[in-house]
Amino acid sequence: MKKLLLLTVLLGFSFHGFSQDDKDLNASMKVQDSVKVQEKWSAANGIKFGVRGGYTISHLDFESEPIGDNKHRNSMYIGFTAHMFVSRTLSIVPEIQFSAEGAREETLNLDYIQMPVLFRFRFSEKFHASLGPQIGLKVHKVDDGMKNLGYSGVIGADYKINYAIYVEARYNYGLRNVFDEYLDMNAKNRNIQLGVGYKF
Repeated sequence: MKKLLLLTVLLGFSFHGFSQDDKDLNASMKVQDSVKVQEKWSAANGIKFGVRGGYTISHLDFESEPIGDNKHRNSMYIGFTAHMFVSRTLSIVPEIQFSAEGAREETLNLDYIQMPVLFRFRFSEKFHASLGPQIGLKVHKVDDGMKNLGYSGVIGADYKINYAIYVEARYNYGLRNVFDEYLDMNAKNRNIQLGVGYKF
């Protein structure tokens, strides 16, 4: 009888020890899972670099009768981006890009190195909208009667295809007359950009 009682007590302690080990293991796994989630969010809080490019449809909006043949210019843009995450719903996106703009007539072509700084808002896992100011430095031409600097406002939206690729659309609204004052003409640059982006 004493031997049976002793065996029962030993089995009870063994079972309790195994149960405690299982609880410790489960608690350890939960901690590791929590750490993984935190690491994922911490990574998202950093900076992600990327590239973007696509199609530009541009024209000059004249205040009076346009000069020459003021048709739309269809061309391209390509650039680099940096997504700096402030929170889950907001990021700041400075960029640098080449954008062929202006009108179709060669004398009205405007090629810029654009430097927008956008505020990008997350509305869902897939959909984002952005807006912000942009400054452009004219390239390829000098002393052509057009200002070397341009200022514009940008509004856009993008849709995420997967973790790296997204499609985008933007409207750039020129805020400054593109002509030098001595020409006594006034026109502002307007364009639409349609393209794709890739985040590394």
